[in-house]
Amino acid sequence: MRRMQLTTAEHEPLEHLFKTTHDRRLRDRCQAVLMASRGRKRTAIAQDLGVHRTTVRLWLQPYHEQGMEGLPIHWAPGQPRRIPQTLGPTIQAWVQAGPAGCGLDRANWTYEELATSVYQTLGIPVKRTAMRDFCLRHAIRPYRPTYRYLRGDPEEQRVAKEALAALKKSPSRSVCPPEPR
Repeated sequence: MRRMQLTTAEHEPLEHLFKTTHDRRLRDRCQAVLMASRGRKRTAIAQDLGVHRTTVRLWLQPYHEQGMEGLPIHWAPGQPRRIPQTLGPTIQAWVQAGPAGCGLDRANWTYEELATSVYQTLGIPVKRTAMRDFCLRHAIRPYRPTYRYLRGDPEEQRVAKEALAALKKSPSRSVCPPEPR
């Protein structure tokens, strides 16, 4: 193992990053570098941080080679998305037109129905979860509740109160008028 010697110019930004970052993994990496600069062995650092000594070696090596840029975790980009970003306006138009506008006998869209329609019309096989993620990214809500809470019309409320008062005043007090014979 190479001895790690940090200058004051290297130590201060590393110490500041260690104290200010909210990312636990980055903080552990900074702490490993700081401990190694104080002369601690990799096995002791690994025991203190609860990781394997090989992991500590994999943390220290990028710092040796790249400095502070070697500390953050660099994630792989992953697979490309199945639904192209250019389909956002098209799917938005489908949702606004509703399933009936697309020839379906449904009241509301679901992610499953949207995924099926994307496959049938565009030939892109998509799962429900991918459709949900796409809709969330583009602020598309495929279904909305069909109910609305409206304030009562004051005129209708007045008429209803008068009708109720008239019912209460009637001598027979029957709710329904008698049927003619």
